[in-house]
Amino acid sequence: MFPLRNELAREASEAALIEAENPSDPQIHPVANSEPRLALPRIAMITGAGGLLGRAMHARLEKSGWRVVSFTHPELDITNDVDVQATIERIRPDVLINCVATADVDRCEIEPDWAYRVNEKGPESLARACRLVEAEIVHVSTDYVFDGTKPGFYTQEDEPSPQSIYGTSKLAGELAVRKQNDRSYIVRTSWLFGAGGKNFGSRVIEYARNGAALKGVMDQTSIPTYAPDLAGRIEEIIDLGIHGLYQVTSTGPTNWLEFARLALDLAGLQDVKLEPVTRASLNQRAPRPQNSAMRCLLSEKLQLPPLRHWKDALKEFVGQC
Repeated sequence: MFPLRNELAREASEAALIEAENPSDPQIHPVANSEPRLALPRIAMITGAGGLLGRAMHARLEKSGWRVVSFTHPELDITNDVDVQATIERIRPDVLINCVATADVDRCEIEPDWAYRVNEKGPESLARACRLVEAEIVHVSTDYVFDGTKPGFYTQEDEPSPQSIYGTSKLAGELAVRKQNDRSYIVRTSWLFGAGGKNFGSRVIEYARNGAALKGVMDQTSIPTYAPDLAGRIEEIIDLGIHGLYQVTSTGPTNWLEFARLALDLAGLQDVKLEPVTRASLNQRAPRPQNSAMRCLLSEKLQLPPLRHWKDALKEFVGQC
């Protein structure tokens, strides 16, 4: 039986900001953790290393001097408890960054068992195995845990209310990780884009150059987030050592129509037609939140600066296309 939405939302609301509510607690003060972290060699294990964030995370940590051990999905199926436990016991990482997730929102509606295996049971297995070797875990989640009806920005104080199997299974994954390992960082993000990505934001220029008919959704708002910037922030969060729920995005709400138009213009494709459409007109199986722009109360308490505007990150990305 899948977790009920209201039960998930209630549990998430109760657990959301444990650290942010008491940032002066000496047990979670970043200074208290800095010396032992820097004194010991650090080993990072990445699951889902073949995906957009996994590759960006590997590059970031390797550049920073971590020993990085990465696994693609064929190399490690996180839904296989036996393999997960054996691998983590062998690697014994200081921190595991779980970048495995299905972003196929519509497939989740058709195959909910598959969605929950990947988005809840897999992360649960990783978190349990990490706890047994005293490793931290970073688990990446999504803005789709919100229903999209709130104007403005969602914070950790807002009660999750996912409207799709994808969102519900991702929220279940958050709660499973927290339950299994109290040394966890839950990082919600939105509309990830970057080199090698398979989603619309990452491939709109490729589609245009191949002559595809392009449509830009104009009535769904969130914040595009550049994968290398997210990877950098995740490393900063690990270095601080303050476990909790983070919401990490680039700066600036927008819609896919504006994002795609700017991407095409920056790529010198001003003449490419981009048809404005509504989300409903696409007749997709899974509902999407109309507005899921987020801000992070915990990051603000820790005085972490906002990530750069998505437009500035897009300029860098287009320069690589």
